[in-house]
Amino acid sequence: MGARRTSTNLQMDAGFLSRLREHVAAREIERGIACLRSHQDLIANLDPSQEDAGRLLAQLAIWTDIGFSGPPLHELLQRFEHLKPGSRSKLTIADYICLRLAEGMAAMVEEAMEAAIAHFDFVLSLQEELDDRFLLAIAYYWKGRCLRRRGEYDEALIYTGKGKELALELNHPRMAAVMQVLESWLLFQQGKWKEAVRLSQSAEGVLGETDDYVTLGNLQSFYGRMARREGRFDKAIKFFENAIRYYGKRDPRHLNLARSLANMALAKRGIALQLQKRVDRDAERRRKTPASGAGKPSGTSHDYRSRLAELRREALEHLDAARAIYQQRPNHHGVGTVYLNAAYIHLDGGDFQRAEEEAVSAYEVAEQKQDYILMGRARILECMIENAKVEEEIGGGADPGSHARRAFEFSQEAIDLAKHTQHHLLLANAHLWQGLTQCNSFFDNPEAARVSYDLARASCGTNQPDNNMWQDLQTLGARILRKGSLHPALKAWSQGAVGEKTFRQISDEFAEIVIARVWEREGRKVSRAAARLSISPKKVRRVLARVGRRKPGGR
Repeated sequence: MGARRTSTNLQMDAGFLSRLREHVAAREIERGIACLRSHQDLIANLDPSQEDAGRLLAQLAIWTDIGFSGPPLHELLQRFEHLKPGSRSKLTIADYICLRLAEGMAAMVEEAMEAAIAHFDFVLSLQEELDDRFLLAIAYYWKGRCLRRRGEYDEALIYTGKGKELALELNHPRMAAVMQVLESWLLFQQGKWKEAVRLSQSAEGVLGETDDYVTLGNLQSFYGRMARREGRFDKAIKFFENAIRYYGKRDPRHLNLARSLANMALAKRGIALQLQKRVDRDAERRRKTPASGAGKPSGTSHDYRSRLAELRREALEHLDAARAIYQQRPNHHGVGTVYLNAAYIHLDGGDFQRAEEEAVSAYEVAEQKQDYILMGRARILECMIENAKVEEEIGGGADPGSHARRAFEFSQEAIDLAKHTQHHLLLANAHLWQGLTQCNSFFDNPEAARVSYDLARASCGTNQPDNNMWQDLQTLGARILRKGSLHPALKAWSQGAVGEKTFRQISDEFAEIVIARVWEREGRKVSRAAARLSISPKKVRRVLARVGRRKPGGR
């Protein structure tokens, strides 16, 4: 009778695995979770020696990633780890490959990306032995996600694409659409915005009728980050609010919800920075206007200041809410991002001590997982803080150059860290801040700053920097011009040193130098620069966009 019961259970398990797979492919999340809950006893008593135990474990790993909150994956894996010596070798090759797939997912949860990739490489190296294209598609996709976290975008795109192709070959368009969302983000990181938007909107059309709220939330978050980079902060906030609503449908404490809160804090910081400029301009105008009421803030200025304080308070509240989620569900990258974003807000408000504390915490958290992208961002922020201290002449003491030297050291570390990744804008920002450091009031080295400026421009490539980075590029360029230094290229050409450049290339570079400087002298007015040089305004705009002085398409 016992043998008959075991046979019945095994037969049921086969149907159970098939249904789970179908729900994943169709992105029927609630139905899949209900199916899992109806087999709680089977899952709770998972026996490694049971037939197809490895395949069930692989499905549980997939559903844990989707959002199923059953027994923790690492506890299930411990049952396989606690087998008697040599017992793992008794698993079928297919079950062992599935076990390694699940171990890869567990390593991803722990943010151990290198270990996770090793597991996925093992799975992918035994494709014929596994003979399961569905699980292979998952392995390719998961490896793509790991590579993305490490900033290796080119490789991530290749593996994500392979996973999507397999899903389409299996006639699983919704499963492929999920992978396409990651593909669109990777294209965005490569500066291919139009293609990224096309793919994301296509994926949204496929998934729109499903209850895959996490992926739908990821799409809204993606749109929000694009809008934020373009400086459309109000629009970005709406996208992040949409993302939060989607994530909340799946889980009110979802990790991605915390990420969107952190992103929304940055969007509100963007609006605050714009308001701060208005306040500063208003104050400057009052100082220059001799009137009986000079020095007294206007009603409009008072409104701006109130809104500014409100935005910063709201941003910090969003970060506190995100931090609370991460305390319950630890995630180093998420926690580090919260520290980093809080540091920016404190720096904007002039609280250098709080900003420094948060930036140091961000670096320490990132270092634990060798998160080069987050480590690089933290070092850039520390460079910014030290430069602010130089300009404010804070704490120089017996060594007035200490803050300037620390700023330069942080910028160099940021450059070295960015080179571990394919995050071109991170490298560009590191070079940019090294340039701003080189031409600060202590170093005052415009020639070195010019080299850093050129490296920052080159590193951007086809990637469009966010609004803040564009403004920083303009600030660095203006400071170099104000120093009145002779451009090194002009100096070299005057001595006949042209390298391997053709006359056409020299002419184009000369045009960039001259047009940019004339534009500065003509009060940054495109029409006046065009008239002064007798060229079309369109050419002026095109050259200024190419050298990073104006956004492409700007007026």
